[in-house]
Formats: sequence, structure tokens, C-alpha cells
Amino acid sequence: MKLSSTIPDYAHFLTEVKGRIQTARLQAGRAVNRELVMLYWDIGRGIVERQKTLGWGDAVVERFAADLRAEFPDMTSFSADNVWRMRQFYTEHSTPEFLEQAVQELQGQTGMAFLGQAVPETGGNTENSILGQAVPEILAQAVRELVSRVPWGHHVQLMKKLKDPAARLYYLRATAQCGWSRSVMLNQIKGKAYERAVKEKKTHNFGVALPEHFAEQANEMLKSRYNLEFLGIARPMKERELEDRLIARLQAFILELGYGFCFVGRQYRLELEKKEYFVDLLFYHRFLKSLVAFDLKIGEFEPEHAGKMDFYLNLLNEKERGPDDRPSIGIILCAEKDDVEVEFALKTKTNPIGVAEYQLQENLPAEFKGKLPTAKQLADVAREFLPPPKAPAKPKR
Repeated sequence: MKLSSTIPDYAHFLTEVKGRIQTARLQAGRAVNRELVMLYWDIGRGIVERQKTLGWGDAVVERFAADLRAEFPDMTSFSADNVWRMRQFYTEHSTPEFLEQAVQELQGQTGMAFLGQAVPETGGNTENSILGQAVPEILAQAVRELVSRVPWGHHVQLMKKLKDPAARLYYLRATAQCGWSRSVMLNQIKGKAYERAVKEKKTHNFGVALPEHFAEQANEMLKSRYNLEFLGIARPMKERELEDRLIARLQAFILELGYGFCFVGRQYRLELEKKEYFVDLLFYHRFLKSLVAFDLKIGEFEPEHAGKMDFYLNLLNEKERGPDDRPSIGIILCAEKDDVEVEFALKTKTNPIGVAEYQLQENLPAEFKGKLPTAKQLADVAREFLPPPKAPAKPKR
């Protein structure tokens, strides 16, 4: 018999303390990371300011790095290259272009968060907004707070790979909010998450089905297409199999959906009198405060899909929506879509519905695009060079 089994409440107390220790270690690690990143920020700022006001040349950076290494030989972060990165770190996050983008983000944040925290609504009146009162102080603090929540190794990769201030800000926010590891962040950059979430055209009716501020937030939540390469699918499948794969890799799917999604259930049952209906996947979005229903389609979008989703949303709003929840949102996830067809299909729908494509395999490399024949071209060639099919023989009498 183990000694722990004879001591009342010992196992429970041990488990509780283990959890506290793990939490404390994680919080300590985050605190150390925050202090290091702020140290590097201040070093970079100090160098930049003295170069401007005192005429320091570039050679002083090499000397400064050497003196720091001599004083702190056990710290490996004071190589000349890394000190140059500290200067770059401060400079690139203090440029007018980056600060202008940060101002736009702050002005646009009403319910969604710039730093994972809600920003008060301004009612569209900039003069009365928090930005109108003290732009420099708020902006400087907001940028410092954001960069301090992202590990230094992430910053190094972002500086190497991204020059567009808007893209940099997007990945900084996402990393801070979602706690992305460096490999996850790099995969998101490779998968063009910023382009799919912000720059590419999205098809939905949020603008007419929702109030203005909520419509903007819902648009930010939706992506033009979703990268499902993590499913490892390279063959035709049924919709239920696609759903099974997504549930099996639910963590990866939520990561692809974006910050704020909480899983509610699959084949979520809805009743109407004696009939029952099932939503493929149901989520709740913490910041939108809205149920989000997904309908999975293995083929191309069809207009009747919008009618079915509109019906599901009516049921969700009537039977599942909480007292303080906003209207439920539907997302039809399909293999292909025609934007004009989607636009006409959503014209008369009163519920907010978005239509997005999903990608199961990596796109064709850019150097091959336009150089390989399409399926139609191959079919045309086949018809030209292959003999026509023989007519079926007439049955003998």
C-alpha cells in the first residue's frame, strides 16, 4: 500500500500544488520574456536616440556589443548582430507607417481587441475618442504592450520575413492573443493567413444583415478561404469524413479559424415540432458573443445551401441564442464558389451568412502557375487526337 493512500486528501493536495507550480513556471517564463523584450526595446531606442542627437556612428554599436559581452559573459544575446537587431526592432516599430497602421487598428477596435482587451466604442466621433485625447501616449503604450507579449525569437523571424506594417501588426496581434509557438507562426505566414483574413475579397451579407460595428467585427472574423492542409487529405471524400477529420484535428482547426472560437458540438441537434435538424459544426465566438454555425460542403457552392443555412440560423436564434448574445452567424465552407452566384444567393437572406472556400493541398508553386494545361485544355487535346468512342452495337434480333 502506498503511503499517500493512507494520508487524507494527500493526492488532491499534490495534484493542486503540481498545477500551481506549472502555472507559476509559465507565468515566470512569460515575465522573463517580457522584461527581456522591453530591455531590447530600450537598448534599441537608446542607440537610435543618441545617433540622432549626439551624432553616434555605426561603429559604436560594435563597441557597445563588445563591452556588454565583456561585462555579462554568460549572456549570449549581446552579439553585434543581435544588438543591431535591437536597433532594427525599435526602429521598425516606430516608423510612421507602422504607427499609422496601429492608429487605424485602434480606431477600428470596438468589440474585437487590439491587444486582447476591448477598446471602448467611440460612436465614430474621433474628436471624442480616446485617440483624440492623447494619441502619442496611448499609441506608444499600446505598441510597447503588444511587442512585449511576443517572444524575441518570434520578433527576429517577423523582421526577417515581413516588411509590410499591416501584415507585421496582424501576426503580432495573433501571436500575442493565441500564444502561437514560433513554428506555428511561421506556418501561418507560409499559409498566407494575413492575406486570407484581411486582404482577399470575402463573400458575405454581413453589411446588410448586421449593425455596422458588428458587421465589421464579423468580417474580421471570416477568412476568404481556410487552409485545411493539416488534414492530410489528397482524395475525394464524403462530407461526414471531412467532418470526422476536422473533429480529430480540432485544435488545428480552431487555430486556423482564429482567435476567440470555442467549440460547442458536432451534428448539433435542433428541434422544430416533431422534426429534428443537425448543424455540422457549432462554435461560440467569445468576442463577437455569437453562435457561429459551419455547414461543410465537399463540392462547389449551390444557392440552396444559403437557404438551408438561413433556416438553421433562425432556429439557433429562436432556441439556442442566449439573452445577451448577438445574432448567430453562418459560414458555408465549400470546395469552390462563384462570387456572383454567392452574392445573388445571399441577397434576400436576413441572417448573416458568409461563404468561404477551403484548401486541402498546397497550391501550385508560383513558377508553374499559367505554365501547365488546365483540365479543360487536356480534355480538348484528348478529343482532338483520340478516336471518337464507338457507338454501342445494336442488339441482335
